[in-house]
Amino acid sequence: MKALLYESFQSTPKITKVKDPTPSSDGVVIEVKATGLCRSDWHGWMGHDEDIELPHVPGHEFSGIISAIGKDVKNWNIGDRVSVPFVCACGTCPECASGNHQVCDAQFQPGFTHWGSFAEYVAIDRADVNLVALPEQISFETAASLGCRFATSFRAVVAQGKVTGGQWLAVHGCGGVGLSAIMIANALGANVIAIDIDEEKLKLAKSIGAVYSINSLRDLNPVEQIIEITKGGVHVSIDALGSPTTSFNSIANLRKRGKHIQVGLMLGDDKHAAVPMNQILSKELEIYGSHGMQAYKYPEMLEMILQNKMNPELLIGQHIRLDQAIEELTEMNKFKGTGITIINSF
Repeated sequence: MKALLYESFQSTPKITKVKDPTPSSDGVVIEVKATGLCRSDWHGWMGHDEDIELPHVPGHEFSGIISAIGKDVKNWNIGDRVSVPFVCACGTCPECASGNHQVCDAQFQPGFTHWGSFAEYVAIDRADVNLVALPEQISFETAASLGCRFATSFRAVVAQGKVTGGQWLAVHGCGGVGLSAIMIANALGANVIAIDIDEEKLKLAKSIGAVYSINSLRDLNPVEQIIEITKGGVHVSIDALGSPTTSFNSIANLRKRGKHIQVGLMLGDDKHAAVPMNQILSKELEIYGSHGMQAYKYPEMLEMILQNKMNPELLIGQHIRLDQAIEELTEMNKFKGTGITIINSF
C-alpha cells in the first residue's frame, strides 16, 4: 500500500510503498477514506512522543470502510463504514471497567504506538471495543475531523467542563480543537470568548458562535479583558493550543471555583510549564485534563450532528492529497491556514 513514512524524527517524510496490514484475530483492517492532519502528528514527527518507534507512519483521526476482519470479531462486517477514537482501549482493565476507556491502562494509539492512517489501509485491534459506526448522512471527511480534535473537545466541554446554557467559556487558541470547543459550547447555550493571534481564525470563531473575540497579539492582556467582559471571570476555560502562555492565561481568567481544562498538548520543553498556583488555591479552582473520548460515547455527539445542532464540516479548512501532507506536516508549527486539514486523496 501507499503510505507517508518518516525514518527519523524531524527528517522529511516520503511517500512510499509498505506492506499491507492484516487483521489480528480481534481486529480489522480499514480502507482509509479520509484522515485529519493534526498538531499531535507534528508533535510525533518532532520526537516529543516516547511511544513512537521508527520508521513510522503517522495519522490518528480517520474514517473508512472495513476491508478485512479477524476471526473473533463479533459486531462488525466487511463493508461497514466506521471511525475510531484516537485512544483505543482494551475493554477489560480497571479504567475500562469504570467506563474510562480514554485513559485505558493498556491503550494503543494508531499513529503513535502503532502505524497510523496516513496510508491506504490501517489495522485496528480490539474492534468490538473501539470501532464507531458511521451514519450514512455523515461524510468520511466530516467523520475524520471528529476523531481527535472534535471528540476531545466534546468530552472537554460536555463531560469535564459540564458546560451549561448561560455560562461563560473562554477558549484559548482557535485551531481545530478550539473551533470545535466553540461550536460545541455554543450548541449548549454558553457565552464563548475566543482568544487567538490570527484575525482570520477569530472571524471563523465568531461565525460559529463566539460572542466576543480577543486578538492577544494586539491586546496584550487578554486576562484583564476577559475578567472585565464577564464581570469576574469565566466559569470554564479551555487551553486548546497547549503553550505556557495559553495555559497560564486559561487558569488566570477563571472566576472563583471555575474550571480550567487542558486539551492542547504540553510536550517537550513545555511539559513543566508554570501555573498561577496562588489563584488555584485562593479561588478554589478546578484543573482538568481531557484526553480523547470513549468509542461508546460517540452516539451522543453524532446525534447532535445529525440533528444539525453542530456542523463540524464548517471547520474543515482544506482537503489535500497524501503527498501534500509532507509539507503540511513539517510546516505545522507555523500555524498557516484556518480550520482542519483533511487528506482525502491517496
